[in-house]
Amino acid sequence: MSEHTQAPVKLDLDDIQRGVLSPRPTPYAATYILFRIDDRGHGRELMRRVGAVVTSAADTVSPLGETWVSVALTYHGLKALGVPRESLDTFAWEFRQGMAARANVLGDVGESSPATWEPPLGTPDVHVVLVALAPDSARLEAAVDRARPAYDALPGVTAIWRQNCHALPTETEPFGYRDGISHPAVEGSGIAGSNKLEVPLKAGEFVLGYPDELGGIQTLQPDVLGRNGTYVVFRKLHQRVALFRRYLRDNATGPEDEELLSAKIMGRWRSGAPLALCPLHDDPDLGADRYRNNTFLFEQDDPAGFTTPGGSHVRRGNPRDAAVAGVARLHRMIRRGTAYGPLLPEGVLEDDGADRGLMFAFVGAHLGRQFEFVQSEWMNNGVFFGAGDARDPVAGSGDFTIPRRPVRRRLVSLPQFVVTRGGEYCFMPGLTALRWLGDLTD
Repeated sequence: MSEHTQAPVKLDLDDIQRGVLSPRPTPYAATYILFRIDDRGHGRELMRRVGAVVTSAADTVSPLGETWVSVALTYHGLKALGVPRESLDTFAWEFRQGMAARANVLGDVGESSPATWEPPLGTPDVHVVLVALAPDSARLEAAVDRARPAYDALPGVTAIWRQNCHALPTETEPFGYRDGISHPAVEGSGIAGSNKLEVPLKAGEFVLGYPDELGGIQTLQPDVLGRNGTYVVFRKLHQRVALFRRYLRDNATGPEDEELLSAKIMGRWRSGAPLALCPLHDDPDLGADRYRNNTFLFEQDDPAGFTTPGGSHVRRGNPRDAAVAGVARLHRMIRRGTAYGPLLPEGVLEDDGADRGLMFAFVGAHLGRQFEFVQSEWMNNGVFFGAGDARDPVAGSGDFTIPRRPVRRRLVSLPQFVVTRGGEYCFMPGLTALRWLGDLTD
């Protein structure tokens, strides 16, 4: 074998939590439950119990039937379990600081600052994050009811917060756009990516213990704690849907222009059809075709952003092959979003006061150069494609430029459509690591 040829990576799929690599089914109901550990022994017992029901990436059937369960821990949670200091110090330093401490880097300022977050998000009380998914709300509640005795019988473990979510059959998020389209192929996973033009990424970009794109291997001490684990970011993002609709209406010349304007902001039409493949009008058939709706690049056909603006939401999040500051593959992430709250009825332009938005999840082995880099350098800045300090038009605020001949179109003073309500940096251990955590002794 030559020095330039590498043997195919074989992932320990039966030791990796299913929530790491597998795209979520549609439709589904989900819930996030946060726990605080007040008794170390009870916390370890919780790890043993959840370890018996967590689904692996190799499983086609969950131990709980059609319900899938994942579990992750914060830095404070690992400390509460009694993980030794020499092990804690080997975790990524961003993880050790926590999301609230990284607020300025992430752009969580003003209305999105940790001081305004929904308690207990961003506090040292959040130790364990349990995520459960089921085909519908009834089966989800039944599964949660079955699981409740597992922690109710542990007085040293307290459930302190819960957020129910849902994925609609239309796969749309509260602003009305098809979501969850882009998913990278991970070498060795056996799961196809959504862009047939994208070369699979090295497993170490998403799972600890394997080579990444730079040839490095992220590990923890001891090795059993880190191997087959990953970092997960959870964020609760409140969406001002009525404000978004009013802004589009007030800045468009008519209904057709309103749809085009919204597509330029997002980078896709509401159906999920990308501007890159249908620049003039929506194509619902293309939008629903998961074999075609994400198979495109930017550099060859649209380097200047006349079709998909460089500052649009989807191009900022994944510039693909476009010439930008930074190697795009080194900042690739697995993203997942699940809507929460009631949908605002179609056509309503006034806020009804309901809390609605997205529970956002990021999966990756490199918090700094993946999630934090994309958030600070691509979403909250425009220097990477020559647009100064312009921010993402969906999640940020400010001005937005649409390249156009003969005169570009400029939107000024976009309001804040998305507000961060809180979040956590977590570590999602492998199944063997969960047992290791459960077997800790003082």
